[in-house]
Amino acid sequence: MAAVVCFNYDKELSMVVTLINPDGLPKVDLYRQVSVATGSKMVFIAGQVARDADGRKVGEGDLVAQVEQCYLNLNTALAEVDATFDNVVKLTVYAVDLTPDKLPLFAEGVSRAAAKLGVTIAPPLTGIGVAALAEPDLLVEVEATAIID
Repeated sequence: MAAVVCFNYDKELSMVVTLINPDGLPKVDLYRQVSVATGSKMVFIAGQVARDADGRKVGEGDLVAQVEQCYLNLNTALAEVDATFDNVVKLTVYAVDLTPDKLPLFAEGVSRAAAKLGVTIAPPLTGIGVAALAEPDLLVEVEATAIID
């Protein structure tokens, strides 16, 4: 039987995101394979990079620190629309020169952000290796899609 995790019942219990790892697909610790959402508004958050609120670089050359900042920035964007990571139904990650040895660093950055925020971050995720991002010091960019009521 598939593992099902339900997140984020809003105050009126009218919106829920259900994260699922279906039988027959690999079980990945970092995310779930499928999300099912109900709600009335879709939220699209632009790719977030390792910049603080003042636009200053965070974690130059440090993938863990940059991933952490991307997720903290996503949290800020979500909060602006009264949402949390529980509302996120899909993440897309763009990483410069993505190789298997960088995956534990990415996971550490996500874990650090989740610990700071006191949340679980596990929606479906697509990781895409790219040659470069918009600025030469950026190692990762993360965008999100969420559903809110």
